[in-house]
Amino acid sequence: MKDLSFYFKAIEEFEFESESIGNSIIPHTDGFFPELEKKSIAIFYCPEFRNGVEEKHGLTDTKFRYEFYKLYASVHWEKKIYDLGDVMPGERIEDTYFAVKQIVSELVKNDIIPILIGGTQDLTYPLYQGYQELEQTVNITTIDSQIDLGSTEEGVTKDGFLSQLLIHNPCFLFNYSVIGVQFPFVKSSEIDLFERLYFDSLRLGEFNGDFKKAEPLIRNSDVLCVDLQSIKSSDFRGDAYQSPNGFYAEQICQIAKYAGVSDKLSSFSILNFIPGNLSLEAHKLVAQLIWYFIDGVADRKGDFPVCSKKEYTKFIVHLDTFENDLIFYKSGKSQRWWMEVPHPSSMDSKYERHHLIPCNHEDYELAMRNELPDLWWRTFQKLK
Repeated sequence: MKDLSFYFKAIEEFEFESESIGNSIIPHTDGFFPELEKKSIAIFYCPEFRNGVEEKHGLTDTKFRYEFYKLYASVHWEKKIYDLGDVMPGERIEDTYFAVKQIVSELVKNDIIPILIGGTQDLTYPLYQGYQELEQTVNITTIDSQIDLGSTEEGVTKDGFLSQLLIHNPCFLFNYSVIGVQFPFVKSSEIDLFERLYFDSLRLGEFNGDFKKAEPLIRNSDVLCVDLQSIKSSDFRGDAYQSPNGFYAEQICQIAKYAGVSDKLSSFSILNFIPGNLSLEAHKLVAQLIWYFIDGVADRKGDFPVCSKKEYTKFIVHLDTFENDLIFYKSGKSQRWWMEVPHPSSMDSKYERHHLIPCNHEDYELAMRNELPDLWWRTFQKLK
């Protein structure tokens, strides 16, 4: 694979207990950059803040790394884990974006899962560009209280980057989901556009009512980005975190575990990690998010898209008021459900991987009651 070492600054070396992650991880240290193996995990930090909190430019805060290294790996972790170090901001913000894009593209191409711990959430944009380099259509899910649509005139900002993904030609974004959205922070025009694009949103209240509703959205994603400002300020303390409502620490760790378990998901990022009186507990939570994601990766079952549909139990449901039968699949490995959505045979082959979509058992039960699941309809509209 391409040499990525010139993008990174080496990290400080520490000493840890013999069974800690710090003694098993392979770090980029002064004079040594690891040779990356396929089917592994690569962590890196990028403190880029200029498109969101410009006054923080040049600041770093990496106590999370030390807290992560102190933790202990589960006995079933088999993938090698690398710490590539820090991508320091370039002379221009476009230089930083270019570096992140190239890093993500090269890692994903070589079946290495990048874990990006970053500055502001506009780093989602170069992360997406990394997949664009591979000409791969992607599903992106953000854990966020807002939709972050922005406008085409403003360009990319901390709270507005989705519009830039949509206007790119060709567009490689197939689906975009937001989990934890709080409608007081969302414009009605953004909600309207989201509905017209058949994108997915799960309100914070819906998540709190049944957190399992988030699992299919995450399982359908290639990219998951956690906005740390979506966490309750009481659970993530620092100058930039002032929301009275949001996710609890244990909920955001559950989301990270869901993301890791998903066989489809190929990159994970923790963003809006903004310096400024960050509590030690905040760094510990970031460390635990990384831990739970990696633990989820170690628990992957080899479900779709890794295996063939022949390995599933197939269920066919006839709806009295609908011309097409609905086809569901259940994995014998994980007991998880998928739903097949037909797509025109003339459609570009790059969309074929999106016609089998994760769902809940409740979607199957809904079809059995002669009702068409909304998830099926939204996906069909994007495919036709």
